[in-house]
Amino acid sequence: MAAYLIANLQVHDPARFGEYRDKVAPMIAAFGGKYCVRGGAVTEVEGSPGLARVVILEFPDMAKLRAFYDSAEYAPLIALRQSAATGDVAFVEGYAG
Repeated sequence: MAAYLIANLQVHDPARFGEYRDKVAPMIAAFGGKYCVRGGAVTEVEGSPGLARVVILEFPDMAKLRAFYDSAEYAPLIALRQSAATGDVAFVEGYAG
């Protein structure tokens, strides 16, 4: 069953975030992930969800998602992202249907 990483980020340092974005894309692919949403325009239609830069990554399953996020290769990129942006990150299991 697919698994998703959902992030809602407020970017404070666009140059450093650009460095993160460039380095993380090939790593996501290497772990079987792909972008579903990558910071596109947000239109709020109900309530105030407080969304800024929304990123949704899809992985084949939760094990692949955890392997990506917990990998030694991603650890320095987490630090880079956190130096350039603040926000929330969550893992969500997909729907098996």
